[in-house]
Amino acid sequence: MAYTEKTFDLPDLEGLSKDQVEAHLGLYAGYVKHVNLIAEKLSAVRDGSLELDPYIVAELRRRFAFEFDGMRMHEYYFTQFEGGPKEMDAGSKLAELSQKYGEQGLEGHIREVAGSRGIGWVVVYQDGDQLHTTFVADHELGQLAGLTVVLALDVWEHAFMVDYLPSEKGKYIDAFFANLNWSVVEGRVQ
Repeated sequence: MAYTEKTFDLPDLEGLSKDQVEAHLGLYAGYVKHVNLIAEKLSAVRDGSLELDPYIVAELRRRFAFEFDGMRMHEYYFTQFEGGPKEMDAGSKLAELSQKYGEQGLEGHIREVAGSRGIGWVVVYQDGDQLHTTFVADHELGQLAGLTVVLALDVWEHAFMVDYLPSEKGKYIDAFFANLNWSVVEGRVQ
């Protein structure tokens, strides 16, 4: 089964230029392309039409996780902008689960985690009646297995370097929240 690059109905984004969005979507397209390429090679190894050294096969399997998680995380990311910015519904289950973050709230907590030095993702997961916000440096490593991804904030520099310097990551995070459709995020909560 080949994966298809998704298209996203993105409005003009405040603080993120069309050039930035196009560059970022191009990176996403590369993930989809490489998921399919690796899957095709591994399938050919399994059916005997391609012979590869076992070491190379093992490396392809490891690389598949990188490409696949990169594909999926970007799908979570871009979908959050569809429909334009919307505030969190104060009566939603997400708002209820967010109470654990006190006065800073969920957004404040995400901003705090996103301020960590380094590149990666800030991912908010749901585990029953708990939210967990983590910094995932490499999207194929450090994911919380089996939990529902509620929000994905890409803090790899490719997400903002057309518009902002690495030292201006905070401005990018401001732009992310200015464009975030919280109703999409709320829809992921079970």
